[in-house]
Amino acid sequence: MPRFAANLSMLFTELPFLERLPAAAQAGFKAVEYVSPYEHDPVVIRDALDGTGLEQALFNLPAGDWTKGDRGIACDPARTDEFRESVATAIRYAQALKCPRLNCLAGIAPKHADEAAIRATFVGNLRYAAAEFAKAKLTLLIEAINYRDIPGFWLNTSAQAIAVMDEVGADNLKFQYDIYHMQRMEGELAATIERLLPRIGHFQLADNPGRNEPGTGEINYAFLFAHIDRLGYKDWIGCEYKPLHGTVAGLGWMNKVR
Repeated sequence: MPRFAANLSMLFTELPFLERLPAAAQAGFKAVEYVSPYEHDPVVIRDALDGTGLEQALFNLPAGDWTKGDRGIACDPARTDEFRESVATAIRYAQALKCPRLNCLAGIAPKHADEAAIRATFVGNLRYAAAEFAKAKLTLLIEAINYRDIPGFWLNTSAQAIAVMDEVGADNLKFQYDIYHMQRMEGELAATIERLLPRIGHFQLADNPGRNEPGTGEINYAFLFAHIDRLGYKDWIGCEYKPLHGTVAGLGWMNKVR
């Protein structure tokens, strides 16, 4: 059956960040992911992981200044130097936290650049990051995000993501398939997952509408989990949803799919 990782940017948010790790372990999770570890010393996070037995499943490359509206910088032609610096930082954290995969957010399309320049920048930055990640034996991911939740986000569909990956041409570049975002953008979840599974390096989930836990919306997660399991996917599925009535109170869905 699927293995679920707690996304600590969405779950247990009533607690300070470092306290969310033991809370996730106590709730039964075996792995965690989150948007950003960079506000904390990696040694401190590593100690917390070791103390709970949790595996670090995923985090993102530095995504710029989130408080000022940044949602990634990889497609911005004016921030290539900043992106390359962020790759080095991400690798340092990944090695400290023993995290095998990191997600690169494309970002919101900058108004000062045309479409060709944006695409060329994203492809070039991914080639650079993938080459650096390969040296460190890491997997690089890209994620398509729906434009309703993040207006202007440059990468929106699975087809667009796969086309970019083909252009980059790196074996260690994979697609992070977020079930919630792909339901909002294109539907056809089961068939798309089956077709793209060799290119998928990580899953994330939430139900739709509302982005709450499985069982609160329209997605048939019992069917989808069984489908993913039959296809042979053995890695983590990140629980990146907003708990409807608190994290622990909303975890009953897991018992229904195990």
